Amino acid sequence: MRLLLVLPALALAALMAVPAWAAHAYAQFGDVKYPPGFSHFSYVNPDAPKGGEIRMVPPTRPTNFDKFNPFTLKGTAPYGITTLMFDSLLTGNSEEPTTAYGLLAEDVSVAPDGLSATFRLNPKARFHNGKPVLAADVVHSFRTLTSKQAAPQFRTIYAEVKGVEALDERTVRFDFASPNRELPLIVGGMPVFSRDWGQGKPFDQVVSEVPIASGPYRIADPRMGRDITYVRDPNYWAADLNVRRGHYNFDRITFKIYLDETSRFEGLKAGEFDFMREFISRNWARQYTGKAFESGELAKRPFPNQNPGDFQGYVFNLRHPKFQDVRVRKALGLAMDFDWMNRQLFYNLYKRVQGYFPNSEFHAEGLPKPDELAILEPLRDKLRPEVFGPAYVSPSTKPPHSLRDNLRQAQKLLAEAGWTYRDGALRNEKGEPFTIEFLTDQPSLVRIVTPFEKALEKLGIQLIYRSVDFSLAKQKMDEFDFELTTTRLPGSTAPGTELLERWGSEAAKTKGSSNIWGIADPAVDAILQKVVTAKTRPELSAAMRALDRVLTHGHYSIPQYYGSDFLVGFRPRRFELPATIPPYYDVHNWAMSTWWGSPQNR
Repeated sequence: MRLLLVLPALALAALMAVPAWAAHAYAQFGDVKYPPGFSHFSYVNPDAPKGGEIRMVPPTRPTNFDKFNPFTLKGTAPYGITTLMFDSLLTGNSEEPTTAYGLLAEDVSVAPDGLSATFRLNPKARFHNGKPVLAADVVHSFRTLTSKQAAPQFRTIYAEVKGVEALDERTVRFDFASPNRELPLIVGGMPVFSRDWGQGKPFDQVVSEVPIASGPYRIADPRMGRDITYVRDPNYWAADLNVRRGHYNFDRITFKIYLDETSRFEGLKAGEFDFMREFISRNWARQYTGKAFESGELAKRPFPNQNPGDFQGYVFNLRHPKFQDVRVRKALGLAMDFDWMNRQLFYNLYKRVQGYFPNSEFHAEGLPKPDELAILEPLRDKLRPEVFGPAYVSPSTKPPHSLRDNLRQAQKLLAEAGWTYRDGALRNEKGEPFTIEFLTDQPSLVRIVTPFEKALEKLGIQLIYRSVDFSLAKQKMDEFDFELTTTRLPGSTAPGTELLERWGSEAAKTKGSSNIWGIADPAVDAILQKVVTAKTRPELSAAMRALDRVLTHGHYSIPQYYGSDFLVGFRPRRFELPATIPPYYDVHNWAMSTWWGSPQNR
């Protein structure tokens, strides 16, 4: 179970002294940029014409989709369905990390004691079937998502929501287990769907039924397969709402799926789609050339942003005994030579990941600061001593360091942990050889993994590369049926409750959760509570830096690399872009929600 925050009496009294807050927006730390009645967000073109189409490839690697329900555990839903089809009570923007404005809800009120949030629904809100969005639909959505028929991560995300009640036809109140300034944002961002969707069937059996939601798009042709097209709803209830003005301008948004990266790039050149984010540096450096790029038909462009850097790294499954010794995990990390790979494979396009929150205020550096120590000191008996020393720095092979020296350190650590080289392999006391199965759904990773594999061979460790298709990989990850894999965690400007589902002890034993590591550490749980109950941005930053120290010194992952820009290939003549690029954004969502078609694409 999640730990509940116990507030000191004075702090609780101070919190209860805050007056009830009702407004057009809610800010976790009180900083609302746009006043009531604002016309539109500053980074959109409010007069962008409607029409045209944008064809994209998803940044994920599915081979098809086999359901239209994105909220259940089994199966794969089409990319974009939640963003394009489901509205929520509140909606964020690309400028303010911890602020959200009314969408389905025209007003939000937070109780003086912080133990509830009340939303009044916009009377204009309508589902795709024409019925009004009512408080009973919000209650139904919450209870369905937190039931055992939905994917288990929702029960973790909403774990501190005690209940929900429809006060009248268009007013709904969420009650919280403890005062937590993030919870109104969490429930405000919950996708809302109609009670009529899949009516009469258990939710986990709602598969082929198209969602009845209230978002800007519908599915054009509801058949299972690889590609999917969403069509703009001409009767979208919120088209003229300030938070939607200048958004969702394309009549059609299509996502196409290719089985491999070669056919995907050939599809871009052949004009089969218009927009693709590139994740492979070799492709970006060598393939984005030729007549189509020289003529301007295609463009390659890095889009800058102020997003925190993504974490990418090899992930150990701690449920396997061989990975439970921190010395073993640290030793394996010493076998990865990022500096060589960046020179020889990545064209020096990447930066080394040094922690779980790179390029952000949440990254721990140097010795712990006083605000971090205030969080860490009460947990000292549960933490490794090195947490209180310098922040973790990923191993380097730049002179005077070298891979040879790193492997010597690794060999020593492995010996201390009971692994020694004999009979042609690294073995434990039982004589069992040290083998690692690396699971991936990306065959192209073999060129990245091979240098790591060769370094491990020098230690007597055999790495077995296993590439499977997306659906099998997802199934095995949901079941925690793997030894080593690689993952990418998008950086966040407003981390919070979702981290409980990523690193919390309860999630470690919940199949389908994001805690693929299997981290179950009371100290981590305690720091996560500091994150989700932070009352100010500085408090959030301190808790996140403390968390970064504990996770990195636990050596639960082998940090890899990240890029600071979005690398995008697209057809510039088909689109027009807003004059302002916002500071915080996902490039796919930004393009499909704020770009618009050029005259030839309308």
